[in-house]
Amino acid sequence: MTQNMTLAYKNNTIQTASPAELTLMLYDGCIKFCNIALGALENNDLTKANTNIIKAENIIVEFRSTLDFKYPVAHDFDRVYDWIYRRLVEANIKKDTEILEDALRLVREMRDTWKEVMRLNRVKSDKPQIQYVSAAQKMAANG
Repeated sequence: MTQNMTLAYKNNTIQTASPAELTLMLYDGCIKFCNIALGALENNDLTKANTNIIKAENIIVEFRSTLDFKYPVAHDFDRVYDWIYRRLVEANIKKDTEILEDALRLVREMRDTWKEVMRLNRVKSDKPQIQYVSAAQKMAANG
């Protein structure tokens, strides 16, 4: 029963989240999967590491697929996401925690910047809506 309630809560959270909050959830998920993979690599559980690195890769693929290239900053994001993706693939192939930590550091930085953009946007406006162009520009300027 508790597991069903937890699942219902998570589903409700996702369904009622703003696009900005969903983006934050994806960053958090990517970080979580990288951390699980790091632990798995340390315990020599290669299957678990592989599964979780692939989950992180899939999140990065999703980020790339939602870029709107009519905005020049999208090209900057695409390069960053491409680098992260390639590092994740390399970490998975080589089972290398250093390479995985490299990718994880950048994902954390992007997540922290995204949280700051969300906070600043709330200060500016009564509405918790994010304008993705200005958020992307902020992240690119800090990147």
